[in-house]
Amino acid sequence: MTVQNIQPSKTSFFTLLKQAIRGDVKDFTTGSIDRAIFLLAVPMILEMVLESLFALVDIYFVNKVSPAAAATVGLTESSLTILYSIAWGLAMGATALIARRAGEKDFKNASSVAAQVILIAAAFSVLVSVIGILFPREILAFMGADATLVEEHYGFTRMMLGSNIVIMLLFVNNGIFRGAGDASIAMRALILSNIINIILDPLLIMGYGPFPEMGLMGAAYATTIGRGCGVLYQFYHLFGGKDLIRLSASQFVADMKMIRHLLGTSSGAMFQFLIGSCSWIFLAKLVAESGVEVTSGYITAIRICIFTILPAWGIANAAATLTGQNLGAGFPDRAEKSVWRSAFLAFCFFALVAVMFFFLGETFMRFFTANEVAIKEGAKCLNILSLGYIFFAYGMVLTQAFNGAGDTRTPTYINLCIYWAFQIPLAYLIAKYWNMGSTGVYVAINCAETALAIVSIIIFRRGKWKLVKV
Repeated sequence: MTVQNIQPSKTSFFTLLKQAIRGDVKDFTTGSIDRAIFLLAVPMILEMVLESLFALVDIYFVNKVSPAAAATVGLTESSLTILYSIAWGLAMGATALIARRAGEKDFKNASSVAAQVILIAAAFSVLVSVIGILFPREILAFMGADATLVEEHYGFTRMMLGSNIVIMLLFVNNGIFRGAGDASIAMRALILSNIINIILDPLLIMGYGPFPEMGLMGAAYATTIGRGCGVLYQFYHLFGGKDLIRLSASQFVADMKMIRHLLGTSSGAMFQFLIGSCSWIFLAKLVAESGVEVTSGYITAIRICIFTILPAWGIANAAATLTGQNLGAGFPDRAEKSVWRSAFLAFCFFALVAVMFFFLGETFMRFFTANEVAIKEGAKCLNILSLGYIFFAYGMVLTQAFNGAGDTRTPTYINLCIYWAFQIPLAYLIAKYWNMGSTGVYVAINCAETALAIVSIIIFRRGKWKLVKV
């Protein structure tokens, strides 16, 4: 396939939108930076929106089952954040290496990287599956669930952890496509996954038509089947031989040298996401002490937040790809300009969302649940988080830019200091010693994200990330 460059000639908005959705352009090392961000970010934003749609659709129908079912989903998802961290870390390592090889026009080596990262993901998923199948009760109890909730709903946790390979591969494969500048395939995989999930959720949870009423377990089956179909679609393109990344069965032989290189690049990203994930687990445990209904409200509010944060992750991922490709092509100044421009666009988006959360928080909550305690708690969460929402943008984009450059250590150290040394002690202090409960958790989140943005800006401006070799 011939790699197409971004042409500097003027193009209509709808023509650019069509190019972005189709994924016509793969090389983003020339032409307008704004156009490059647009072409990369549109499918990535849609991809992130679709990924978060899983969570919103599930919580909408699960809330109709019971607050305990909604709390189970939230606590299970909190434990799954460790898995997400590994998946995101591997995906970022794949994105960084493949983007750099794509910038160098070395697509054969990029394909070899893709095969090895899939092998690593499969190996991790087996370990998580064993733990999830054997210890679902212990996991829920550790997360703060009471004995009744554990016994009624541990099957959901077992199913989600036991079938985690579809989550791992969906994330990792999309990281491969993003690195190659082909984010449109990642977007289409999630469109397929969501269509199936949206259809199956009400059928299996509520038992409409000939389908049995499975309650919470119906959500587990619907999500797993939907994601599984998305993975099959990804493999169709990876093995189809029509795209820049072309896989064959012969490549799936462990190359220990490349695996060590991949793990070396990905380990920093994995650890930085693990740091954040462990922090979220601790925060969820603090909130869970206030009861099932409060936890249900918090989980629903966080799902709403994720729906808005993930589109900005699309912009951040676009910045990561632009950073990797332009460094690979030898254009560090263009890489830096791309990152600052991406951060500003994410900032504008978050400012709009913050206003909506502040004034319409309760309205959003009432759409998802009728429980008044949950509505009040979720609205409080959205109102408080909206006050610091705009700071999320710069921390998010700059962190991904470091990762895109292959400098995964810097954001790891930043996350370690901000989340573990600052956010967790602050949340515990405000929630427990100042007796502010869940309110203290939300205040601590705002303070930590603001600090993350400030520190990231200072370090990014020093420019050492431009010298990283991968």
